[in-house]
Amino acid sequence: MPRRHIHVTGAAEAPLRAALRALRTELGVPAGFPADVLAEAEAAAKNPRLPAYDATDLPFLTIDPPTSTDLDQAMHLARRADGGYRVHYAIADVAAFVAPGGAIDAEAHRRVLTLYFPDGKVPLHPPVLSEGAASLLPGEPRPALLWRIDLDAEGRRVATDLRRALVRSRAKLDYATAQRRIDSGTAEEPLALLRDIGRLREEREIERGGISLDVPEQEIVELPGDRTYTLAYRAPLPAESWNAQISLLTGMAAADLMTAAGTGILRTLPVAPDGAVARLRRSAEALGVDWPHHVPYAEVVRNADPGDPRQAAFLQECTTLLRGAGYTVFTDGRLPDPAVHAAVADEYTHCTAPLRRLVDRYASELCVAAVAGTEPPEWARAALPGLPDTMAAGSRRANAVERESVDIVEAALLGDRVGELFDAYVIDVKEREPSVGTVHLDDPAVVARVEGGTAPLPLGEWLRVRLSEADPGRAKVLFAPA
Repeated sequence: MPRRHIHVTGAAEAPLRAALRALRTELGVPAGFPADVLAEAEAAAKNPRLPAYDATDLPFLTIDPPTSTDLDQAMHLARRADGGYRVHYAIADVAAFVAPGGAIDAEAHRRVLTLYFPDGKVPLHPPVLSEGAASLLPGEPRPALLWRIDLDAEGRRVATDLRRALVRSRAKLDYATAQRRIDSGTAEEPLALLRDIGRLREEREIERGGISLDVPEQEIVELPGDRTYTLAYRAPLPAESWNAQISLLTGMAAADLMTAAGTGILRTLPVAPDGAVARLRRSAEALGVDWPHHVPYAEVVRNADPGDPRQAAFLQECTTLLRGAGYTVFTDGRLPDPAVHAAVADEYTHCTAPLRRLVDRYASELCVAAVAGTEPPEWARAALPGLPDTMAAGSRRANAVERESVDIVEAALLGDRVGELFDAYVIDVKEREPSVGTVHLDDPAVVARVEGGTAPLPLGEWLRVRLSEADPGRAKVLFAPA
């Protein structure tokens, strides 16, 4: 899922449409689904493979952005008699609708990921499935992969089970509603426990040396007046972080199942090199983020306030330490090296977003086989060797969509302000070209290239800059020292 969300609505949409259409063409983004894929999806929606186990008595709920209809996950949280907790986590069973080697399967391998543009998304699966028959919409019985994870009183995992089941969500909540109910004390126990379990899992994350990035969203904010808008950060709510902890918990449980079985696919990330951390430290200094030399990176990130514009920009810069993440296959019990995801600080896999990410369908199938003590289905095992390259190609396109979309939005925002002066922080300087670097504006929340001067840029200091270029057609924003 995208690290740097950016939403465009209302009056801000019109100036961007042409540039975003051009970006879709440039990146080879599919415009729609072929007729045979749509026909197969319509048929599958009417006749999915239904599981024998019925868990529709559990009152599941979903928590997603308010407009989301592709609902991958539903949860039910409860206390156990011994003082611990039980997490039921239902994941949409895409394999109940997608025939291996069929038209939908082939198209999913071509798309790899749902792509998120500021003005909409390009789905991995046809909407009749991803937003309909396979989505865990409230009130509808759905085939799912049902995880049951037991935790002790401190939030440590003590037991894991996984089976196919029929489930039914009772409520579709957005993050703001969930947060409001939890904070006000009006949430029923299955929702109220999200705070308790989320905080315990955050404590366990700190204990093992992991780190979660609460990266703020960038949003177009309309201003009073005729078609005027700016760009600002929106800090994530605590409920979003607690919800993410349930997904991380499941991904770690899935990795353990696969490593015990000897066959699987892990999400891995090597430890960030010293040079990348040093660069991030320079950015922190430039943005006024306190980072004493004896304090580790993870602690600084955990204490950063995404509601502060400068610290929000720092959290955006922190995503550079995630570069190098990939998927690693193992068979016959030979684990890869490294096998750990450095940010999670544990073995981990992706398995909780199969409607939007191709690899999750395969990881889930391997986990079902591991729990049952059977061999994985041949279609899943046969696809494993090629999945890392397929996912890498899809991730490169998704990253390009994210990066170029932000550039386009920033260029459209500033398009009529070329020549104006802005106050900015110099957050990075090229070592071999010290007159070229990156600046961060407080208002609007723009991060862009600066060049054109003759003197070295003052890293970590204020700089008055002039906007020299802002062309959404070229997806460029460029400043020069004033």
